[in-house]
Amino acid sequence: MHAIDYRHEYKHVINVPDYHTLRQRIRLVATPDPHAGADGRYHIRSLYFDSDDDRALREKVAGLPNREKYRIRLYNGCEDFIRLEKKCKVGSLCNKQSVRLTRGQVEQLLAGDTAWMADSGNALLIEFYAKLRHQRLRPKTLVDYWREAYRFPYGNVRITFDADLRTGVHATGLFDPNTPTLRAGEPGLLLLEVKYDRFLPDLIRDLIQTNMRHSESFSKYAACRIYG
Repeated sequence: MHAIDYRHEYKHVINVPDYHTLRQRIRLVATPDPHAGADGRYHIRSLYFDSDDDRALREKVAGLPNREKYRIRLYNGCEDFIRLEKKCKVGSLCNKQSVRLTRGQVEQLLAGDTAWMADSGNALLIEFYAKLRHQRLRPKTLVDYWREAYRFPYGNVRITFDADLRTGVHATGLFDPNTPTLRAGEPGLLLLEVKYDRFLPDLIRDLIQTNMRHSESFSKYAACRIYG
């Protein structure tokens, strides 16, 4: 069994002026994500799973240091790259495990046909299958937003700006571009995320400083469950 590699993760809620200031600084030293579009962004849609009693949501709201959640993620509405992801949080450290899925497999899963996962030979799929059955995980809501991402090689740093967070409320139509969504979170605010391995270079630490910036435990999933 391979050891699980954890990364540091810090989140900062920022306003639009902060975003423009930080973006100008970061672009001088970091490389834009090559998968972004002409405007430097790409769209993310995630379908989150939770138990009947909302265990993942309650653990987040309670501020428990150790927690996990599962989601199926789609980028720019493209069905060629779909992933099941498990995100684990241990204090300020995080780990993400993932496996590729096809649209057909996702549709089977959402229709309740999950036996194929048990026979897949993939550890994450087998684990997810067991928790679908025994923890009664089920699709809860869609989470949509636009991401602008940058990479810095030393420390394996990834810096992202997430904007226009929207919730599908109880919608689970992952592949339906016409699924109605509502704005989640406060208008005019973005989420800055900084992830790195063993160390955060002083250059990056200095660049992301703003007078109004403060680290906080922000969850897009929790923000999108405000309506139910």
